[in-house]
Amino acid sequence: MRPANLKTKIFLDSGDPTETKEAIKILGFLDGQTTNPTLIAKNPQAKERVESGKKFSRDEVMSFYKDVVTELSSLIPQGSISIEVDADAQSDSDKLFAQGKDMFTWIPNAHIKYPTTTAGLEAAERSVREGIRVNMTLVFSQEQAAAVYSATKDVGAESLNNLKNVFLSPFAGRLDDRGENGMDFIKNCVRLYENSDHHVAVLAASIRSLDHLFACFAHGADIVTAPLKIYKEWVEKGMQIPDANYVYNPKNLTSIEYQPIDLSKEWKSFDISHPLTDKGIQAFSDDWNKLVS
Repeated sequence: MRPANLKTKIFLDSGDPTETKEAIKILGFLDGQTTNPTLIAKNPQAKERVESGKKFSRDEVMSFYKDVVTELSSLIPQGSISIEVDADAQSDSDKLFAQGKDMFTWIPNAHIKYPTTTAGLEAAERSVREGIRVNMTLVFSQEQAAAVYSATKDVGAESLNNLKNVFLSPFAGRLDDRGENGMDFIKNCVRLYENSDHHVAVLAASIRSLDHLFACFAHGADIVTAPLKIYKEWVEKGMQIPDANYVYNPKNLTSIEYQPIDLSKEWKSFDISHPLTDKGIQAFSDDWNKLVS
């Protein structure tokens, strides 16, 4: 069951309901789940179909995605299920918003994942005004985090139990991959929102290790989403929660310094460009296209 001193919400990062059932069984609880095109492409049913030579049509893959998240919603009815739009470098805000609006009707506990780009932020700004909960993904800079805060201040969505209506998903592991300390970035995002109106929850993503998980707890991330294997390791360690003496060891990773930013500024005034965001959008688009004939 949930450790009494655990303040961070626990999400599973997976597109496979079988893993959801296993996570609930070993943890005794689960607060939500994040999905994306890569995870849906790894779903055993999707893989089996593609490997048999029968790819999906665009409508079929969306129907399959809807079936997956509908099952996830039934398994975690009191939690949040993040559903990601099909975006590429050419997607405009109208296309993203139309997708998000449709996906939000699939289940009652959805957060719609938009990329943190100009088009994605425009879609998010419209979404929150219409009561659509959002999860801004592929975040790699504090200016992106500030822009998400500014673009989503006019939140009209109905609260989902104790979960905020706007999530920010900083991808720690992908910063690690290029030699930067992704856990510094998680800590910086939490600090950036420290004296804000707290309408945005920091959802630490791209979690690669048990040390990552412990650091997210120690740095005060509102939510952490991780693969099943990380939670299995955590359970094996007795579901420990780091105490005040915990120090994350970044090894040879370069520190990411905190940058003071005025959150009251208009979101379009921030520099939201980042090469890892562009790379991530392309990778997700490629994974969708592998499923579609």
